[in-house]
Amino acid sequence: MATPSRTDGSADRRTRVLGRPVDTYPQIAPEADRGRVRRITEVGDSVLHRPCRPVTAFGTAQLSRLVDDMFLTMYAARGVGLAANQIGVDLHVFVYDCPDSDGIRHVGHIVNPVLDDPAGPRSLVEASEGCLSVPGPRRELGRADHTVVRGVDKDGNPLVLEGTGYFARCLQHETDHLDGMLYMDRLSARDRRTALAESAEQRERVLAERLARAEQMGAAHAVE
Repeated sequence: MATPSRTDGSADRRTRVLGRPVDTYPQIAPEADRGRVRRITEVGDSVLHRPCRPVTAFGTAQLSRLVDDMFLTMYAARGVGLAANQIGVDLHVFVYDCPDSDGIRHVGHIVNPVLDDPAGPRSLVEASEGCLSVPGPRRELGRADHTVVRGVDKDGNPLVLEGTGYFARCLQHETDHLDGMLYMDRLSARDRRTALAESAEQRERVLAERLARAEQMGAAHAVE
């Protein structure tokens, strides 16, 4: 998921890692130090348009490397969330580094996430939303203002993530990705057409900015 700004990395227990508050935390998640930047798939790539496979093996080096690569790729693209199929891997995993409506920073990953189905009526909030797999355009989209996602971490330990505000939007956006849905699929036909046209116009500039960001992070050599 794309965002026009990033959090400042402050950590005074206003940061939650894997849903738990921490006293200190760096501006960039440590996983990124071990990762490599991967190509971000774009609308039209088949891996984005089909449901991902559930993860069945936990605690593996392969799963850890996937999470590491996803973190670094997300930061290089200035995102707040990234799903595995956005780097071409059809597994049910996403990573995030995103603020909520109270200014709390949420950082982590989740494997095999499932959105809770609310028992009562939900309050939808219209807000601007973009996607790293649709370079450039943003559109207003209604999302639930409160979300709970259940899954496990890469070692198979249970996780429950609760989000409000932009973090709630991020959790819904990334779970959609793993189900084979882009935010554009929730737009009207007209909005989809105009967003695709804008993306075609802006794509070259956006990808150049991502490469420059990767170079700043010392990771351009790893771009695939």
